[in-house]
Amino acid sequence: MSNPLAEWFTTPLGQYQLEREQAYFDRTVADIFGFHAIQIGLPACPFLTQSRIAARWTLDLQPPAQLLADPHWLPFPENSLDLIVLPHALEFTSEPHQLLREVYRAVRPEGQVVIAGFNPFSLFGAKRYFGRGELPPWNGNFIALYRLKDWLALLGFDVTGGGLDCYAPPFATEKWLRRCAFFEQAGDRWWPIAGGVYYLRATKKLLGMRVITPAWERRKAAIATAPRQARECIE
Repeated sequence: MSNPLAEWFTTPLGQYQLEREQAYFDRTVADIFGFHAIQIGLPACPFLTQSRIAARWTLDLQPPAQLLADPHWLPFPENSLDLIVLPHALEFTSEPHQLLREVYRAVRPEGQVVIAGFNPFSLFGAKRYFGRGELPPWNGNFIALYRLKDWLALLGFDVTGGGLDCYAPPFATEKWLRRCAFFEQAGDRWWPIAGGVYYLRATKKLLGMRVITPAWERRKAAIATAPRQARECIE
């Protein structure tokens, strides 16, 4: 069975976006170390290629994923993965909260998550809103960046990096996309919140860690309070 979103990435607009996303993932995952990493969704797009983690797999419901499993119920023990990348997985599931909860469960403390998502407050979002929205990616549930940050924080992640990309208008032809390539530098400078795609990099907090305070602070409180446990639900 074909993946409609993966097929869209073979179109001129999809290829243009894929090049930029691949560059972001390549330079980001190269600096993340560990033993086990997975990519959830878009298994035909090798976003873990530049990772230095030896044991890495793609996971999805169907081939060409290396591991065939439901991403909402990952076949890994708790706290067992060092890195999880989610390229547009959250927009194309009916249960984004459950997917994020499962990601939180499987990644180890201080492990990292890297996410790519479509920005609803952009020209991509406008095309989705005013268009027919019958085919990917326009039929996806675009999640606002501020909302996703809230979800991650409630679960127990610290957002440590990210950015926006793909400022060029979502033209269907390669000629017009190349003509508007100057939008990338101009957009990053003049309207940085309007990129068609956003990236987020987050680290799972180490729960129960005690902060060592100076002696004069310790006199105020003999015992440091433990951080709150991550919320069970982010709805």
